[in-house]
Amino acid sequence: MTPRVPKAELPAELRENMIKQLGAVPEPVEVMWNNPELAEANQEFSAKVGAWDAADASLKTFAHMAVAAQVGCSWCLDVNYFHALNQNLDLGKASQVPRWRQAEVFTPLERNVLEYAEAMTNTPPTVTDELSKRLLDRLGPAALVELTVFIGFANLATRCNTAHGITSQGYSDACEIPLAGRPDRSGVASTA
Repeated sequence: MTPRVPKAELPAELRENMIKQLGAVPEPVEVMWNNPELAEANQEFSAKVGAWDAADASLKTFAHMAVAAQVGCSWCLDVNYFHALNQNLDLGKASQVPRWRQAEVFTPLERNVLEYAEAMTNTPPTVTDELSKRLLDRLGPAALVELTVFIGFANLATRCNTAHGITSQGYSDACEIPLAGRPDRSGVASTA
């Protein structure tokens, strides 16, 4: 699918750095570069979000993937699966995030995080006091606040990518385990 907003030409140095880091220039960056000030601010905030360390990296990656599966952002699923590989996370678990309720590989904490990510993504949000308390008890205030803002950022990214018509670029093709499709309401797996 072609993005709904044309890709802008990136400065050569930025283009080269993206290719070195990821093997290709991410389409969301090319689309956002139509507004360079916004694109740069987004990259800066994204880098800061990526540097936070109060919450476990695997929990945040799985949460972002849960948001992406729910919103339907194949680009975010794709790139986060690629990140899971490069962060040495459990790829078996990462591959099952889109169908986490049916998968038996997740710990109770991971299930709570995935439920929280989906509850935050619902419109309106459906986060309960009980779910928040379970996470607060397990993670502590600093990590729960970080996880919440991280999931909010994931919602920003997934919704922008989806609205712009940006789809998977094949980053996860380098991974050995295929990403599971999210089951739809009828129980039939769909491609996210």
